[in-house]
Amino acid sequence: MIIRTTRTPMARRLRAQPTQAETLLWRRLRNRQLDGWKFRRQFPIDRFVVDFCCTEARLVIELDGGQHGQQTEQDAARTEVLSAMGYLVVRFWNNDVLSNIDGVLETIARTIRPHAFDPPHPSPLPEGEREPR
Repeated sequence: MIIRTTRTPMARRLRAQPTQAETLLWRRLRNRQLDGWKFRRQFPIDRFVVDFCCTEARLVIELDGGQHGQQTEQDAARTEVLSAMGYLVVRFWNNDVLSNIDGVLETIARTIRPHAFDPPHPSPLPEGEREPR
């Protein structure tokens, strides 16, 4: 089932024009590369489009550029709304991603484990759980 929101076109535009930090992080999160967790990029949630989301663990990752130093109140309000919806929001500066991607990934991995509801879906499926051909 595909859920379309009013934010879907914006999310598509953002996916087509990622920042350098978003591209670098996405290369390391996509295809369940981080401990088997599935992440989505530029994912619509309510009235927002978040940079990355692991719906299984209810984790949102936001990458902040220099403009976020000026909009701290807006970012705090956004985090508050997402938190009220049950998401844990983790923010990283773009520079942190660009200069220390391994440290960022380790922080995400450490954060996701205690906040996950269910373990990630095994990929590929374990032997014997595939449909017969």
